Amino acid sequence: MEDVVDVPGGAVSAVGLAERIADMHAGRGDGPSLPGEFRRTTVLAPTVGDGLWTAGSGGVRRVFVFTGEEAFGPFAKERAADRPDGRWDHLTVHGARLLDAVIPALDVPAGVVVDVAGPYPLFFPPLTGIVPGSAAPDGRGQSR
Repeated sequence: MEDVVDVPGGAVSAVGLAERIADMHAGRGDGPSLPGEFRRTTVLAPTVGDGLWTAGSGGVRRVFVFTGEEAFGPFAKERAADRPDGRWDHLTVHGARLLDAVIPALDVPAGVVVDVAGPYPLFFPPLTGIVPGSAAPDGRGQSR
């Protein structure tokens, strides 16, 4: 079953987002439209304790999300040893909420990685136009 969220601009299914990302990787898609597509999509976000699972590198945090159980499954299986009981819990979150509320609440620049374990991963960097300017360290937002 596809998760669909109703937000301004029309809903996009998580499967539809995955297809658009695959098209971009194949050189057929419209890369600049992907942040908007992501905003209108509901994704799965692995959790650790009371928060979302993130990783950092080079001063940037990455929040990991998946377009559905099919994309999340290989990650969860591969990383089962990282969890005490071998299971990964997750929650469902709207892309817009993640970019507009969660990312700015982090204390460092942060982006979003979609389907990191699949054949077509995508990284949304912490840049103005993707995240709010106050969360973007690209010279237009507050420095962090």
